[in-house]
Amino acid sequence: MAGEMRIAFVLFLAAGISDAVDGYLAKRFGMATELGAYLDPLADKAMLVSIYVALGIADAVPGWLVILVVSRDIMIVSAVILSWVVDKPVTLKPLLVSKLNTVAQIALACVIMAARGFEFDAAVAVMLLTALVTALTLISIAFYLAEWVRHVNTAEMGP
Repeated sequence: MAGEMRIAFVLFLAAGISDAVDGYLAKRFGMATELGAYLDPLADKAMLVSIYVALGIADAVPGWLVILVVSRDIMIVSAVILSWVVDKPVTLKPLLVSKLNTVAQIALACVIMAARGFEFDAAVAVMLLTALVTALTLISIAFYLAEWVRHVNTAEMGP
């Protein structure tokens, strides 16, 4: 938000690399834990949401995109909490479209921060990635909503 996009880009890259190394080491050496399985995706989402909010405040991404990206994550977390509250807990596994969406969100944030931090024109890439993030976010919302509704309806028919 302070306009230090080069530093933001390097820190974002370092956070991403350390997250990947952490995940690799946990799987490779059998050090994955149940707590880590919950905390890692939450930390990833917190980082992405904070990046998008900061980029929105800095007018680097449109406000509507920030609202879309943040709303999707709030919707998913709210659905899980609501399921617990009504005693129909749901375990939402990451869908392929959700993984692609995350990759696209990271790519868009990286391109924007790199372009602003290292002062090069990435307007076409930003436009294409913005369209991709928008489409994948909307598709992801639809898929998760359908999955949640299916779960709630199945849970109601259960024993």
